[in-house]
Amino acid sequence: MNAGTGDGDGLFVDGSDRGRTGRVEAGRGAATGGGTVMFSDAPGGGSGPASVVPAPAPGRRPGAAGAAGAGTTSVPQARHTPPPRPDSVPAKSRKTRKAGKTGRWAKVAQRIVPDDLQPDVLRVELTELGDAFRAYQRRPEPDLAVLAELHDRKARAFALWADVTADTSLQEEADRAAAAARTTREMDAHRHGVPVGGDGPVIERLLTRSQGVHARNVLECVRVGSPLPEAEARLAVLMITLRAARAGTGNVTGQDLSGWLQGDAEQVLQALADVGWLLLPEDVTADDALMSRPEEPTQVTVPTLIPTQPRPFFFGKVTRARLSGWAQKVVGDRKLRKKKAGPATRLLAVYTAAHSRPDGRLGGAGEDGDGLALDTVASFCGLRPEDVAEHAGLLVAAGWLAEEVDTAGERLRGRLAERVLPLSGLL
Repeated sequence: MNAGTGDGDGLFVDGSDRGRTGRVEAGRGAATGGGTVMFSDAPGGGSGPASVVPAPAPGRRPGAAGAAGAGTTSVPQARHTPPPRPDSVPAKSRKTRKAGKTGRWAKVAQRIVPDDLQPDVLRVELTELGDAFRAYQRRPEPDLAVLAELHDRKARAFALWADVTADTSLQEEADRAAAAARTTREMDAHRHGVPVGGDGPVIERLLTRSQGVHARNVLECVRVGSPLPEAEARLAVLMITLRAARAGTGNVTGQDLSGWLQGDAEQVLQALADVGWLLLPEDVTADDALMSRPEEPTQVTVPTLIPTQPRPFFFGKVTRARLSGWAQKVVGDRKLRKKKAGPATRLLAVYTAAHSRPDGRLGGAGEDGDGLALDTVASFCGLRPEDVAEHAGLLVAAGWLAEEVDTAGERLRGRLAERVLPLSGLL
């Protein structure tokens, strides 16, 4: 609120962008006479428009009506000032209000995209890119291929933005986006088991590379730590270990046990309980476990996997479920069942799947060359090394391995059949 002297020596009160709203004659209305009192707020509180309230004249009741006389000045009540017209608001304020109504400014990577950014195609791309990243964050499932493409777009757009504005921080952001695109694309390729930039068909893998590492750790634990040497016991130890890997306990049903071990299930389960590797619930026998149904499974305990004990491996519940499902798919393969493959042949199928490259070839490309050490394979499967070739032949007949199986030089060389590639451990 400002007070000043007008052109005709009159006292006036400024309104808001509307000029004078009240006026009194100068030289009258002393503090003891009919002066004025000004408030920034209207009577009664609140932040209303400015008003002028006349002070009562001496000897008169406040609010009493009377004609203007000596020593008094008639001061008209200032009228209510209407809100300013839209066209009187500065352009910047109007723009701010408009932005507040429409929501947020266009943003990407926590940066505001200027309205006047040129070229216009860059401004549109940055705006749409910010919307695309936010839409990706709302996706129920990640898609690394889509994310990699978004990072590529961001790298190109920010590089151009940096050229236009000479802002080095924008170029740094572009470089980070390019690196993120490469990393994301590599992660996607690893998940699908194809070389980065490869032209081959994309194969949906059941395991990721890291889950393949966990699978091989479990298989090695079974190879060196099985309490019984026979293939039947080793197969049961593998499957139950994957059920109890996290908590030390797992549920099994009669259908599970019969599917893994056919007619040997009761004897194998009882043998594992007798040596103390497996604990059955109180008052539950191996025969009772074989009769358990999916709605009432038998909960078995593996003492060496209880979390309070030193444990051979650690992974989360998602990985545990994925590994258990992967092993179940291998052991329960339809063509293996059709060929009536025994426990040793099924263990060989598990081992070859876990130790294969994305293209299906067995073994890595280390100093020992391609293939798998025959004695290690035999140890896992409960076989003699010279017997591995026979079971590999059974896997060829079942369409698990391709025909070029070779056991020369104490190594098992071969390749998974194309239908088995989704189960590869991605060495």
